[in-house]
Amino acid sequence: MREYLVVFLVAAIVTYLLTVVAREIAIRTGAVAKVRDRDVHAEPIPYLGGLAMLGGLWAAYVVAQQLPFLSTRNPFSGDALSVLVAGTLVCAVGVIDDIFDLDALTKFGGQVLAVGVLVYAGIQFKYFYQATGEVFALDTGQGALLTAFVVLATVNAVNFIDGLDGLAAGVIGISASAFFLFCYALSYLNDVSRATTGALLSAALAGACVGFLIHNFHPARLFMGDSGSMLIGLVLSATAITITTQFAPGDLAQGADGTRSSLLPVLLPFALPILILIVPLGDLVLAVVRRTRAGRSPFAPDKQHLHHRLLEIGHSHRRAVIIMWLWAGLIAFGVVLASVFTGPVVWTGLGVSLVVTVALTFALPHVNDPAESAEPADPAEPADPADPADPVDPVDPVDPAETAETAGSTPDSEPSGTL
Repeated sequence: MREYLVVFLVAAIVTYLLTVVAREIAIRTGAVAKVRDRDVHAEPIPYLGGLAMLGGLWAAYVVAQQLPFLSTRNPFSGDALSVLVAGTLVCAVGVIDDIFDLDALTKFGGQVLAVGVLVYAGIQFKYFYQATGEVFALDTGQGALLTAFVVLATVNAVNFIDGLDGLAAGVIGISASAFFLFCYALSYLNDVSRATTGALLSAALAGACVGFLIHNFHPARLFMGDSGSMLIGLVLSATAITITTQFAPGDLAQGADGTRSSLLPVLLPFALPILILIVPLGDLVLAVVRRTRAGRSPFAPDKQHLHHRLLEIGHSHRRAVIIMWLWAGLIAFGVVLASVFTGPVVWTGLGVSLVVTVALTFALPHVNDPAESAEPADPAEPADPADPADPVDPVDPVDPAETAETAGSTPDSEPSGTL
């Protein structure tokens, strides 16, 4: 556990430090999110936070290879390296999009290419088994298609929820922490090696999200952009898949207190990325239905997403983000605990957590947020145009070219070509 903590801290610290470098690169290359009517930020913010997160993940991987336990147990049997290579590829596509604004088809092609790297490296679903021990094996084609579906759905769902400062980084950081608990607890309970690729990558991913979140929480100084959202989406889903490639069927079927896991642990890697993102995926489906019913393209952006609605019912920016963190934590940790542990205590705790989360979602809008409440300004004496001591600045005329440029810019919440 101590070495995983080191991996977490290395990823967090390196990401935090590299964020300053990524911000400078974004400014110099023009990868900046300009302000548009439907955006929630009030000033242009640089992109390319994904570069810092990628650096944090690679640093954690390199350090883990030098640690006594992780290096001797060697959880790096090609899987962790392959995930990082695929992550680097999809991050590069995101960087190009953040700078030059790629079309949706080109970005999707880059995502498919990254999935191809995972499948070629053997990181794909191969089997599922039932509690009785019976194994349902998948052939190579079936496993590749199922892997592509899970990874692509997760990548685009994370890209989809990246609409408020700190939202995507917080949700994925919480999800990675929950999956680390899942990997470590099952390894411990089943008395198998605790040096797993899933635990390593989830610890590193959680650290990278925390390091970036320091710069990205409201008010954000940097956005992760497509380079970050696609990167962490791919790493999260691929990390979940690796647990099905490292252990034989039945190795991870034991839960707490000598009982079998209450859910199928080998099925969880397929379900967890989708369950964690069930709220944004539901929002995605509703957005497609809403836009097509109105006769618009499903890719036409609007301001009716879930995070926009939380702001409309009275939540402040920070509270809306924290509310969605709570829902992500409830789903992620709830699924993990229910799959490993049994008994009334677990279900009672999950029930209480659900009630508290629902109550906070609908009760907090009626509570003022002092951190974001703007204090009323002191009444100022109106300026006298005839008095030279009180000059009135002339209003700059609106430049039509500048207006057209701003109207065509790419927002942080919905990069061009995504929903």
